[in-house]
Amino acid sequence: MTFDETDLLILRSLMTDGRKAWAELASELKLSPPATADRVRRLEQNGVIRKYQAVVDPQSVGCELTAFVAVTLERPQYRDRFLKKIQKLPAIQECHHVAGDDDYLLKVRCLNTKELDRIISIEIKSLDGIARTRTTIVMDTVKETAELPVRNS
Repeated sequence: MTFDETDLLILRSLMTDGRKAWAELASELKLSPPATADRVRRLEQNGVIRKYQAVVDPQSVGCELTAFVAVTLERPQYRDRFLKKIQKLPAIQECHHVAGDDDYLLKVRCLNTKELDRIISIEIKSLDGIARTRTTIVMDTVKETAELPVRNS
């Protein structure tokens, strides 16, 4: 899908503040509120805007530890069961199929190292077909964003 400049302005604005009022967004775009709403709905219907959500501070809700866990499967036949399990674990925020030495890279948020150990040892390593995991614990996060560098294609 190609985007015009108005689409890009909408996306940039809503990535910064997804709760922005139609009137305020319309004013930024120099469009009427109904025209703005139509443009946003089109982006939603085309799957460009997938959802709106609150960005919650992890530490304030007891998720003090962030870790990245690289997972290697023994064979591709174990993929479906692994992915179904990952979908059910709320502490796993992201799961990426990656190229290189590992098959998947997981972003995990949890209370502490004891909980991380439980997630890795009991939830993940207990699955058939897990060849190995490698864990990197985050000491500090300097930048984290859901905003994308949108531009015309």
